Amino acid sequence: MAHNLNYNEATGEHSFFSVKEKAWHGLGKIVDQYPTSAEAIAYAGLDYTVEKRPLFTDSLPNDLSLSGTGIFVPKIDVPNYFATVRNDNNAVLGVVGKDYEVVQNRNAFDFFDAIVGGGDGILYETAGALGKGERIFITAKLPGYIRVGRQDMIEQYLMLTTSHDGFGSINAAFTPVRVVCQNTLNAALRNNSNSFKIRHTASANDRLKQAHTLMGISGNLAGELEGLFNQWAQVRITDKQVKKLIQVAMAPNKETISNLELGLLDKLSTNYTNIVNSVYEYALGSPTQRMDTTAGTVFGAYNAITGYFQNVRNYKDGEAKFKSIMDGTAKQRAQVTFDLCRDFTRNGADALNLLN
Repeated sequence: MAHNLNYNEATGEHSFFSVKEKAWHGLGKIVDQYPTSAEAIAYAGLDYTVEKRPLFTDSLPNDLSLSGTGIFVPKIDVPNYFATVRNDNNAVLGVVGKDYEVVQNRNAFDFFDAIVGGGDGILYETAGALGKGERIFITAKLPGYIRVGRQDMIEQYLMLTTSHDGFGSINAAFTPVRVVCQNTLNAALRNNSNSFKIRHTASANDRLKQAHTLMGISGNLAGELEGLFNQWAQVRITDKQVKKLIQVAMAPNKETISNLELGLLDKLSTNYTNIVNSVYEYALGSPTQRMDTTAGTVFGAYNAITGYFQNVRNYKDGEAKFKSIMDGTAKQRAQVTFDLCRDFTRNGADALNLLN
């Protein structure tokens, strides 16, 4: 499987670092201690800058060449468009408009440091660059844990991705990760969002500096999740109800839900049925799902689906998995599951009868 990590020919290294644990096909630098932001930038090979450079084109048609004649051929400006270029190796990363503002890699780390005032509060765990360096990602661990019952510990992470190719925004997310099986528990709560996006506009850097206030990382979200998860850990759910919850959560469309409610199982796709069975097997068979604090509870059912996408499902490569969990199918299914679990806690099995 492809990893798509940037390979720096000058250093002979891949642009990735991780604390203690190897990832991404065993490539990149592994360090024993959590680094400072300055160290993390160097370890991950992100210590390059990007600038906008004007675009030009030849003034001759493609089928006419004066190469080798010594005749000077003037260039034509391409108005209002620029190439984004790495300054260390002149690699062209993308084409952008005149209003696009480059957000340097260092600015992304400044955002993390600003959230908790720098110092020892935040722990950089992974960072790296993809492709030619046009996309970067950072994960950092926040202080403290979300505790569920006696045994479950959930770590609090911030994840950020940004690009230099003109595609996509600056994306940052608050992401709880269950320690015992490393499944990501990202979900939106009430009026709080666990993520936000900033466009690469003229105000991007200023908005990045204030992003921690927009995210509400003051502890309110973590406190709310802790209370909710502990409530879910006290609500019992039968195996039959878990199966129904999984069927509804994994349903790709309303037609599938309708067929489920009407008992038209022969009209369900084989792919959908196989996925449901895989999630259900993980829910009942994984050792991490049989812990005292999760077995037979709504919290355990929620863990089953988020854990399936993190630990069971196959992806094309590490980048595809990251995208799915952070802003793709896995995240969407986790949110649907989150909402179903919340409704089940309030209304019981009626929450799973979606056609009523």
